[in-house]
Amino acid sequence: MASNGTITVVTPCYNEEANVRELYERVRAAIIAAGSYHYEHIFIDNASRDNTLRELKAIAAQDKNVKVIRNTRNFGHIRSPMYAYYQATGDAVIGIVADLQDPPEMIVDLIRKWEEGYAVVIGIKQASDENRLMFWIRQRYYKLVDRLSGIETIQNFTGFGLYDRKVVEIVKQFDDPYPYFRGMISEIGMPHFEIPYHQPGRKSGITKNNFYTLYDLAMLGITNLSKVPLRLVTFAGFLSSFLCILISLGYLVYKLIFWSRFSAGLAPLVIGVFFFMSLQMIFIGIVGEYIGTIHTLVQRRPLVTEQWRTRAPPNQLRSAARRFISEPRSRLFARRDDTFIWPKRMAGKPGTAYSAGPVWAIPAGGHVEYFVRLRHVRPVHGGTESHSAS
Repeated sequence: MASNGTITVVTPCYNEEANVRELYERVRAAIIAAGSYHYEHIFIDNASRDNTLRELKAIAAQDKNVKVIRNTRNFGHIRSPMYAYYQATGDAVIGIVADLQDPPEMIVDLIRKWEEGYAVVIGIKQASDENRLMFWIRQRYYKLVDRLSGIETIQNFTGFGLYDRKVVEIVKQFDDPYPYFRGMISEIGMPHFEIPYHQPGRKSGITKNNFYTLYDLAMLGITNLSKVPLRLVTFAGFLSSFLCILISLGYLVYKLIFWSRFSAGLAPLVIGVFFFMSLQMIFIGIVGEYIGTIHTLVQRRPLVTEQWRTRAPPNQLRSAARRFISEPRSRLFARRDDTFIWPKRMAGKPGTAYSAGPVWAIPAGGHVEYFVRLRHVRPVHGGTESHSAS
């Protein structure tokens, strides 16, 4: 049976040894149920301290469709998943977390709507088994961001969904070192389909989110999508100045009328000073959040640094390489060691491929294009006749 294309599933992990095996099995079953699709499942391990990596290596040894990326350290829950999206080679990319709170069985529904022509198909969390207070706070936050934002945002959207290849390519163009993925999808503005679901509780392990990570994500969403807080600081400054003038005039009139009996005392002065100092601290904090965002953008640091990854099968490497070929009619061959060989002259030297172990680059369009980041590139020379496909 002919393949309908390739689906990439992306899963970020951190200390999820008890969940990754079950997630893999349920995702694989869902892809099979969806129809005749090739697929790859990318697990990106954020330097887990338990046996997550060992479990992932065992899964990858059994299934060549599974790729594993190990980061040198914990780069956080924002940068690491986005890096995995950039490594995806499929015609559609599905993001799903490792804690099993995103139902893998919904992958079939996501693919069906994608087949109908939707470039973005997302899961909307209508209800959740998490703490009721936390769920209520999240809902209020989504509404706040929607009110503050200059664009229409998607409420109760955690990032779980399917994204067409063209959407992923647009996301890459943002080139943001600290990306707010949910905001990017809203910013792109493509027609999307929403599938509501009930979020189950975490099956094993403990949540890695704490107050700081949730606050960081909340402020990232606000500073990326809205300038309203900065405008509020300005308006509050004008308002407080106007109130100060009115209060001063009131005190002046009262003093002139009751000259000998009026005594303001220190209490109003002390209260007023501390009140405006508090406002200043709040306003400085708001401005500081935006300055921090600018600081992160200016640094231009890579999303993550890889420590280790599995080697992709030759067919997946060829699929990824074809996306960077500037001449559609050019034929691409691969040797047993997965080194790419060009049988005709292109932008690079004939019969020349570039490799760095499991990381690859393809000469095209007058420069070297990467489908993953390279640190060291070594040329592999050879004639086109002696390096034909094995």
